[in-house]
Order: sequence, then C-alpha cells, then structure tokens
Amino acid sequence: MSDSFSKKANQNKRAKAKEDKAAKMRDRKLNNNKGKGLEDMLAYIDENGNLSSKPPKETTEFEIDASDMTVKEITPNAPKDTANTGIVSFYNSAKGFGFISVKGSSDRIFFHNRNLLQPVQENDHVTFEVERTARGNSAVDVKKVSRS
Repeated sequence: MSDSFSKKANQNKRAKAKEDKAAKMRDRKLNNNKGKGLEDMLAYIDENGNLSSKPPKETTEFEIDASDMTVKEITPNAPKDTANTGIVSFYNSAKGFGFISVKGSSDRIFFHNRNLLQPVQENDHVTFEVERTARGNSAVDVKKVSRS
C-alpha cells in the first residue's frame, strides 16, 4: 500500500526539522565559549556609547585636596523648612486621599489622610510639608489654616 501525499509531506517536514536541529547542534559545538578567557568575553563601551572589544583610552586622574572640602553637620531633629501653603482642590474621604493646589504655582500635591493633622474638606486653606516618596512628591503634616 502506498503512502498518501500528506503522509509523505509530514515525513519530509520531520526529516527537515531533524536536519535543522543537527545543524544547530553542530554550530553550537563549533562556536562555544568554553575555554575562552575573561578578556575574550568582555565588551567595553566607548565615549559615544557604542560597544567595542577594545578597552577605552586611559583618562587623567584628578587629585582632590582635602582642605577644599567643607563638613556640614546634620542634626537629626533639624527644623523643617517653612511650610508650603495651598488649597485642597480634591478630597475623597471614603478612599482617604486628595490633592492640594500649591499657592503661587500650578502644581498639585498628593496627600493621604494618614498625613492629616486635622480633618480637611475641599477648598480649605492648608499648610503642609513636602516629602519625596517612591511615586513622587507627597504632602505630609497637612494642617488647616484659619482664614480671617
């Protein structure tokens, strides 16, 4: 009994895949990095940001004179900078966050209700400190200012 056309085509595909796999294996054996030294495997980046096999040119070293340095003492309980002022432009008490429009700027600063010193509502004038967080600036120590 003879094979059908599709059976022959499938056999040819399998044979070609087997040949391709053997060819890839031969290439890997010929081009492997085993036994090469570290210098042969290193790549350098030149001053233009391009990869190169050659190390960059030697640069001149500068000496730093210790007498030119100044020491600044940092106290752990240093007073904070002057408080920023603004108006609460949005506050969602159910979710516990809001935004403050900074006075004299078009910036809006995020705040969370755990950073409130007293309860606030929208359009309240507030003072606050700015703290750098993982997601950007955030207002802390938010306190309502009485307007007269």
